[in-house]
Parts: sequence; structure tokens; C-alpha cells
Amino acid sequence: MNQFIWFTLTIIYCLLTICLALNPYRVLEVPKSATIAEIKKSFKNLAKKYHPDKNQNNDAQEKFIELNKAYEILMDPERKRLYDRTGQTEDSPNFKHKSDYRSGFNRFDFDTFDTFFDSNDGRNFRFTFNSGSYFRKHSITHRAYENTILPQSYTTPYILVFYGDLCVPCIQVEQVLRRLVGELEAVGVGFCTVHSQHEIALTRKIGVRSLPYIISLIDGDIRPFRESEISLSTMIGFIKRSLPKDLIIEINNNNYYEFLSGWKDNKVRVLFANPDRIIRLRYVLIAFYFHERIAFGHVKTDDANTNEVLRRYHIDPKMNSMLVFNEDINSPTASLSVSELKTQIMKDVLDSNKYLFLPRVTSQTVFDHLCPVASLPSRAKLCVMLVSGEKEDNKRKFHAMRAFMKENDFPKDRFRFMYIYREKQAELIKSLTNIGLSKKVNINRGIHVVILWRKESNQAFYEWLNNEWDFVDSTYINETKQKLNLLMTRLSQNAAQFTYSAKINSLTDESAKSLFARIVKRLLLVTENLSDNISRTDPTPILSVVFSIIFIIFIGYVMTYFITTQNVSICLLHRKIEEESIREKYRKMGRQVPGSSKPRSDCKLSIHELRGETYNGMIRLLKPGCRTIVLLCDNSSKSKLLPQFYKAVYPYRKNKTLMFAFLLVEKNIDWYKKLLLQTLGGERELNINPKNCIGTVISINGFRKYFCVFHAKHPENNIALRRMEENGEFLGLNEANENSGEESDVESGMLVRNHNPTNNNSNNVSDLSSINNENDDVIFENNLLNGLPNWLDKLFDGSTTRYYINFWPEHMK
Repeated sequence: MNQFIWFTLTIIYCLLTICLALNPYRVLEVPKSATIAEIKKSFKNLAKKYHPDKNQNNDAQEKFIELNKAYEILMDPERKRLYDRTGQTEDSPNFKHKSDYRSGFNRFDFDTFDTFFDSNDGRNFRFTFNSGSYFRKHSITHRAYENTILPQSYTTPYILVFYGDLCVPCIQVEQVLRRLVGELEAVGVGFCTVHSQHEIALTRKIGVRSLPYIISLIDGDIRPFRESEISLSTMIGFIKRSLPKDLIIEINNNNYYEFLSGWKDNKVRVLFANPDRIIRLRYVLIAFYFHERIAFGHVKTDDANTNEVLRRYHIDPKMNSMLVFNEDINSPTASLSVSELKTQIMKDVLDSNKYLFLPRVTSQTVFDHLCPVASLPSRAKLCVMLVSGEKEDNKRKFHAMRAFMKENDFPKDRFRFMYIYREKQAELIKSLTNIGLSKKVNINRGIHVVILWRKESNQAFYEWLNNEWDFVDSTYINETKQKLNLLMTRLSQNAAQFTYSAKINSLTDESAKSLFARIVKRLLLVTENLSDNISRTDPTPILSVVFSIIFIIFIGYVMTYFITTQNVSICLLHRKIEEESIREKYRKMGRQVPGSSKPRSDCKLSIHELRGETYNGMIRLLKPGCRTIVLLCDNSSKSKLLPQFYKAVYPYRKNKTLMFAFLLVEKNIDWYKKLLLQTLGGERELNINPKNCIGTVISINGFRKYFCVFHAKHPENNIALRRMEENGEFLGLNEANENSGEESDVESGMLVRNHNPTNNNSNNVSDLSSINNENDDVIFENNLLNGLPNWLDKLFDGSTTRYYINFWPEHMK
């Protein structure tokens, strides 16, 4: 009994522990699939909300402490992985802290003798052959890799070196890398090291196979260094190969105008001009750093084909120059011309000019930079945003806005101008027009102006300009400019005069790569690494795997071919036996077999009559893969429908798994009725008018016991009639109507009335009723098979409805 009580208390304690334990995802209000950027953004917003200096509530301080603890857990890959797997945090009871590896491994121990003996008076011998202090100085953890190095790799290339204890080559490489990194870091290459024994998870993730292991981390992609010699030239070549292609294109007299006029892609244009035949690494790294906002070109000043560019923009051919262009390609907005362009100077100039004069908002990052958050009205940045359509020709209207900006020369610390496409950023436009303003100003077409003040990251105050930014006449555009100027002046003097406010979500990243693009990029990277491995290692194992896969595919294809051939052979053999039986019967009766006077051609199309003698061979004993396509007709319609049926099925004459037949429906109406009753289910009485069934085509699969139905009035072949499926109507499968007489037009065989099937989920034909009123649509007998070719295409595609039965009826006459 005591054991049971103790067990119960233990269970209750565990449940309370789980309920009371810190849930970092719930505290930070993010899902488990949240990225590092989303976690940082949520923490920043919540920290502002619950900071004790801004929030005087009693529980604000406790909430702020929880936020910091949750942020620390989710930003540490190891602790996050542990929580996702076990739900444990440092605050959870019975949590066992992992010891810091630095104390156990003497990570920052510089005493030479301590690498051989531990600190316990030298009594316990411990042999560790650590690499030098340079590697330890640049060493990073898994957390630093995930949170810092990986995000920065999209703008700064990184070289990572994996090293470890007992690694003699690591010491040899260290001295060489010390000199190389000094050169590379000066031009913008990052460098860090990872201790493979301390950071096991990161080592496994990268796939380190030997030490030292050198990789490049660029744009989130990892490429291993496979050169046999480490030198400055091989390292520079390795970095250039790892960078994206065409970061800088060659510019000459023939393409400079086209290049500079390409700012419509929302990117600033920059020209590097120097006599270098090969583009320097520092220029390539600068181009990679700003590749999302700036397009770069290189002009060889000693090339005769660039003299027009040099003359037009007054470029000194003996100097290293950098020219920055926005929408005005006649003169650069910024330029440098010195004997040596330093990396930091280029970064400072480009960072101040990385947006066009009137840029387009394409992502949340661009929006945050162009329209920053300002909580105080006195420091508010007024964002003048033009809302336009992507496919509209608004070149003149944008030109007028740029002229308006130049005429007034608004201070950049107070006003920011930009434009946005309403189709690309529909969520933002919806938030700004969700107050009924669209009734006054139709923003679905033309250009409209809205002025924003972002008080918080997700809250904005705004005001719309009543006039549309359009060209009607000079008086109208001047009046519109005056109204916009007055509105901007009024709002800048008192930001509290904004009329509307809205909650805005994060903007869509228009430059984000699609899933297909990411897959293609990954495949190209894998192919590049694979080809590099094949060229540097023994390709025998890889070729063995490739040939094994090809052999397996080939064997599967051969087996499929033989199985299909066997089924076709069985079908043909059965057909031959059936034909021999028919010939023997005709010989006993003393009659000539129809069609026996002419030799049978392999490509000849034969249409047999489906009756008692041919029933078994064409329906009941069909082998897998064989089907019989049957036309329902009568004696009067046979002469009209058979030629049309022959023409429709003639393209399939070479398909040896198909047989074609016609059925005289007035003779075998009882068989047809039993076939339909099986699909209806249950016992009931069904009266069918044979005249309503002519022109029906049935595809019969005798082995799998199902059939498909074609008729001109069947919903599968008449889109307009598919909507009437709920009425329970189907052509030819209708019960007799007491009001329909024997002398009606339908029963005369000249017209067929409109009947549709009920469509239920079990693919069976439901209860069917006839419609014999004067308003029914009619189809002439000559047009009954017009849609048969299209239906045959759907039949062989497998997209037609299948009606399954339990057995094939008897009593075929």
C-alpha cells in the first residue's frame, strides 16, 4: 500500500513539474519552427513591452526575467535541442548541468608543462597535444556558429578551420594560416576555428573527416578546401570559386549604357575603374557584401574599348576609381578616385548610397531601413510612400515625384520617400485600407500617396493624400504637389494629427528564393562537390553505386516488359481460340464465316457483335490488361452509328489489348438491366426504354469487373450537365415514365432527351428518374458519338468514372 502511495505521489510530482517548467516558446510567443531572426524579433518586441523601466506593473519584472531565460535557451543550439527532445531546462527539477569543457580540457591553458601533467601535483600523467594559442584565440562554439557566423555569411565570407588535440598537422597549418588570415581579414574575409573534440555536434553537422579540416562558409553554403597546398594564391582562388558568379561584370563602350539604365531592378549601379586585368578580391568581397542592393561593374582603364566610358565620366585611367549611380546615369551621385581603394572607405561610401533616389520597398529589412521606428513624435520619420501597380506604365508619374523631391529638397532626417507594388505587398495595403477609405480613393488602379509614421514595429499612423498622383494637366499636377507639400508640412509640425492607425505585419520578402530555386542551388552544390571528389579521389566506389542503380532500373524495366508481353499473349491466344470456335460453328451449319474470304491484316480493325456466342471470350474470360469497348445500338441506328464508332476507335487498332464490339440493345435489354441493377444495389424494379440507350459506349474490364460509360448526355462529357448531377438523372438509365407514350419522338430513335446521372461518393449509379417534358434538350442521332474521341483519351488516362460490379450477368442472347 505504501508503495502505491509513493508511486502516485511521484506521478503527481512529475505532472506538476511539467506544468510549472519554463516553456520558452510560449514565453516568447513563437512556434517551435521559428527561425533565429523570428526569435530575436519577438524577444526585442516583448522586452520593450515588459522592461521594468517602461512597465510599472508588479509582474513586469518577473515576465522580463522569464523572457531573458527563454531567449538564452532558444539561442543556444544545444539547450534548444535538449528542450525539444526532453522538455528539460536548467530550471527543471533534477536537471543535470553539463560541465564546462573548458575547465575539464584546460582549453585556455598556456603552461607548457600543464599540457603533459594535470594540476594535481603532477601525480596523474595526462598527455594532450593542444594546438597553439592562435587557434584557441579564434575558436567558436556551436552557439556562436548558429547565431552569429551563419547569419553573417550572407554578407561576409568565412574561413573555418577544425582542429583538435593530438593533431600534428594542425600545428604546421597554424603558422601558415596566421600569415594568410592577416592578409585576408584586411579585405573583408572572416576567420574562426572550431575544436572538433569540444564541439562534437557541429563537427558531425559539417561532416569533418580529418584534421585539420578547412571549409568556406559563404551565403549559408559550405565548401571544403581540397587543395594539396595552402598558400595565399590557392586560398584566394578557393574564396573566389566559393563566391557567387557574376558579382562584377565587365563594362565597356558597348554595354555601359544598358548596365547603368538597369536601375529599374531597384538596385544602385557601381563602377570600379582601374587598369587591373583581373578583378581584385577586395572588389569581389565588396560586391558580395552589397549584392542585394547594388549591381557592380568593372571598367579596364587600359582597354581601348572603354575610352568612351572614361571620357564621359572623367575617369582618370591611372587611378583606382569607384563611381556610384542612381536613377540619373548622366552623373554619379558619389565617386572616389585614389591610388588605392581601402575596404572600409568603400563600405562607408556605399552604405550611405545603397538605395535609389526613389527606392522600392521589397522586404521587411528594406522597410525598416527606409522607414525606421520612432516612438517620439518629435523624432518621427515621415515616410512618403507611393502605392502603384506592378504592370502599370507609371514612368512619367515616378519622374514627377522625383522632380517634386528635387524641387523641395526635403531633409533626409525627417522625410523618406519610397514606393511599393500593391500586388507584391497585399497584406500591408490591406492593413492601410481596412477603414473604408477605399470607398473614397480607389487604390486598385493608378498611383496613390500615403504618409506613414511607424511608432512601433507593428503599429503605424498614416494619412492618405486625397488626390491621385496622376497627369491630367499641368494645373492638376501642380495642385496635387501643393496639397502633398501642405500635408507633409502639417504632419511634420505635429505628428499627432495623423487620422488613422493600423497594425501592420511583416512584409513579404520579394527577393526570397523559391523552393525550386533552393533545390536547384542545392543540387548544383552537391554536383560540384561530387565532381570535385571524383577528380581528387578514387571514383570506383561512386561508379559502382551508379552502375548498381542503373542495373536495378534496367532489371525492373525488363521484368515489366515480360509481364506485359505475357498478358498480351494470353489475351491474343484466348481471342484466337474464340475465333476458331466461331469458325467451327459456321462450318457445322454449312455457312461461310463472315470476313474469311479476305486475309486478316495485323492493322485491320474488326468490330464483332456482342452476343451469347462471343460473350465469354469478349467479357467474362478477359485476362488482365484486356478491355472490350462496346457500342449500344439497334437495327435502325446501326448503319449510322457503326461508321462513326469505327472512325473514333480506328487510331487504337494496333493496341492488341483492346477488342471492339456492338450490342443490339433491344435483344439484350435484360442483360443491360441486370448490369445496372448491380451498381444501384438492393432489390428494385427498373424499367429501361431501349431507344434511350442507343449511342451509349461501354468500356468493359472483364477481369477486374468494372465498366465505364460514355454518352453525349453523360456529365463527364457535358460540362453544363454536370451541375444537374444532384437531380438524379442519367441518359439511358431512366425508369419508365407513365406519361411517355410509345409514339414519342424519343422512342422513334431520331432524338434523345436530356438525362443526367446522380454523382455519389461510392462511384455507383443512384436511383434514376426520367424527364420527358417538352422543355428537355434533344440531340440528333447523328451527333451522339461526337464526343467519343475525347472520352477515349480520358479513358486511357484513367480519369473516367468506374462502376464496379460483383459478377457479369448471364442470359446474353
